[in-house]
Amino acid sequence: MTARRLMLALSGLLGAFAAAPSFAQDYPTHAVRIVVPFGAGGPADVAARLIGNVLQESFGQPFVVENRTGAGGVIGTVEAAKSPADGYTLLMMSNTQTANESLLTPDKRKYELMRDLAPIAPVNYSDLVIVVNPQVPAKTLQEFIALAKSQPGKLNYASSGQGTPYHMAGELFKAMAGIDVVHVPYRNSGEARSGVIGGQVQMMIDAVPAMAPNIAENQVRALATTGKQRSAVLPNVPTAGEAGVAGYEATIWLGLMAPAGTPKPVIDKLNAAVNAMVKRPDIVKLWTEQGAVPMSMTPGEFEKFLRGDIEKWADVVKKFDKS
Repeated sequence: MTARRLMLALSGLLGAFAAAPSFAQDYPTHAVRIVVPFGAGGPADVAARLIGNVLQESFGQPFVVENRTGAGGVIGTVEAAKSPADGYTLLMMSNTQTANESLLTPDKRKYELMRDLAPIAPVNYSDLVIVVNPQVPAKTLQEFIALAKSQPGKLNYASSGQGTPYHMAGELFKAMAGIDVVHVPYRNSGEARSGVIGGQVQMMIDAVPAMAPNIAENQVRALATTGKQRSAVLPNVPTAGEAGVAGYEATIWLGLMAPAGTPKPVIDKLNAAVNAMVKRPDIVKLWTEQGAVPMSMTPGEFEKFLRGDIEKWADVVKKFDKS
């Protein structure tokens, strides 16, 4: 490289660094899209729409939710990862993405989470609930386990797709309970929910906020929740540990990421806005009533959390592969 070209390159870099604070200060100047790689009506979709409304109030620009479903969250994640790193495309993600790092091979994923996307902030987490169709002759979790053991490979459970928290929770439950039930992946959580309500599948593990109304209407029977403590939304339903599967725990958490290379000042600005949102009394009250717990971290803390979750699910995959 000639001295002139080197000077021009350095000048360009210095100009970019000088413009970054101004860019962040003005951001956003037009609509931002939030890619949701899951179906409408699920926890990620509902949370993304709430966040979009709050961020629109904060920044004065639309935050538009775009559902890009399919392949267990891969299609939407790839769409976000390949978008310009300018802060105008965000990804609403969950532990689906961290599980897929070990569940799916790179050729099927077509992205690497921590290489191709940048952490912004977590949003919330929810316990899950194990439910069965009312026609299943099992009133407790232990009765369902006994039923499954008496009919290995004959019962099935629904999820919203390969690698989703509901799939991973199901496989972990199978391994820890020592049962053989067949995974039936649907395109999204709404269809999976309809499958268990309609009796096409016998069992499902779903987010408490999403399934609680169906439990209240007696469309499904709740056998256990998956947290360490009983859910405030379903106080009469025992935890899986209480119901006989000691140590079993599973949750769904949600967070925001952006394409790798998105300017740090923009990441920090979005992080501050999301952290302020999850601490708002009205948001905390709403989520508490739904069984969701707010999460608040810096981008660096969220990155550490994501890397830890990737390792956690890699261990889970090894467990159910062996089983």
